[in-house]
Amino acid sequence: MRVWFDITDATHVVFFAPIVRRLEDAGHTVTVTARRFAGADEVLRRYGLGGVLTTGHRGGGLGTRAVGLVNRTAQLLGSASSGRYDVAAGSHASDFVFAAWTLGIPQLTFLDDERTQRGARLDVRLVDEVAVPEAVLPEAVTALGASPDKLFRYPGFREEYYLYDLRPDPTVLTRLALDPGDVVGVVRPPRPASAFADPGGPGAAKAERAEAELLDLVGALAGRRRLQLVLVARDAAQRQRFFARAPKGLTEPRGTLPEVASLLTAADFYLGVGGIMAREAAALGTPAYTVSRRRLSAVDAALIAEARLIPAASPDAVLLRKKDPRLSAVRPRDPSLFVDHLLELARRTTRRARLGRFMADIGDSDSTPLV
Repeated sequence: MRVWFDITDATHVVFFAPIVRRLEDAGHTVTVTARRFAGADEVLRRYGLGGVLTTGHRGGGLGTRAVGLVNRTAQLLGSASSGRYDVAAGSHASDFVFAAWTLGIPQLTFLDDERTQRGARLDVRLVDEVAVPEAVLPEAVTALGASPDKLFRYPGFREEYYLYDLRPDPTVLTRLALDPGDVVGVVRPPRPASAFADPGGPGAAKAERAEAELLDLVGALAGRRRLQLVLVARDAAQRQRFFARAPKGLTEPRGTLPEVASLLTAADFYLGVGGIMAREAAALGTPAYTVSRRRLSAVDAALIAEARLIPAASPDAVLLRKKDPRLSAVRPRDPSLFVDHLLELARRTTRRARLGRFMADIGDSDSTPLV
């Protein structure tokens, strides 16, 4: 079969890469289109994936975003019109959704659990299926206008699937000059306020507060006997702030994502503000602590309920002990689940059935409000 993937962010590359590899290994033809945004093209190269690059992200006001939507949709239509694809998959990008629907290609969109919001109302009507983690309540997606039969609720969460192929480096601690007998914690600060489009906005203010809380916690923990904290900073200024607060007992890794993933596997705990790296730690069996007080996503709430993500309001909340060896044997989930589902979607979906379902969705004006 011929399969089309569209990537709009570097994190999507990491998730889709093992699915693409499995499809290609099975003899299917895969085409990847990618938006020039957030380093997606660089990560594509790192993972050995070729891609057709399209226009970059357009920020700014509604008019600018609308122009960007029209331009990229046209680029995708031009690129894919001769492809005769059997199925397509992407992550809640309206331009890709419009293009695939126009060309009559059955499509599966992966909706982040943080993105069950009004902006996806048209997208979920145009696609054939919406994939969300099982932690996301069906009502959160059907409230957007998607019929219940469109939902593909998969077990676990994304990070568990893309870490399945990880082969951790067993020497990562010694290469960082860390004593494997010490308790090792990985510290990941939030995105600094300077990285936000509006450094004075509410998002930047929340990031500043979260970093300040994490700084206090690291300052209280660093220097304790038989404890090593490994800082994975976002930029040089943030690195300087943390080392100024905790000059003893704090070190820093060098390297790319595979090394950080190996570090998370070898570490005894993770400490940060939730987000991707916290879920990666949980997927790898490493206890994860968060100082975040923001509204929890469905996945993070489920992880807290399972004690795989633990709120840490004080140093006493962090257990400074070696990780149970049985946790290191945790095996993430096989991404072949998505390969099989995509191929099944291609076999059973016809354009006529898809158009009928779309018209039924559009005609349903009694959508439940968002939960």
